[in-house]
Amino acid sequence: MNQEIKLLDVVALLKAIPSENLKVGQVGTVVEVYSDDDFEVEFVDKKGRTIAMLPLKRADLLVLQYEMEGA
Repeated sequence: MNQEIKLLDVVALLKAIPSENLKVGQVGTVVEVYSDDDFEVEFVDKKGRTIAMLPLKRADLLVLQYEMEGA
């Protein structure tokens, strides 16, 4: 899947990152786009506190969809 990832997209992790205590499926927000393949993603807890912010590759992310295409 070669989906465009944009600033402020909500994404899910496709791989665990144990060093940051992040699990597969963890939801974050793209806060910076460095290139077509490199992004800074912020992960927060239920109270909105940042638990991790790190650079990730497109291959590590799935953009979450809230509406059907063409709707």
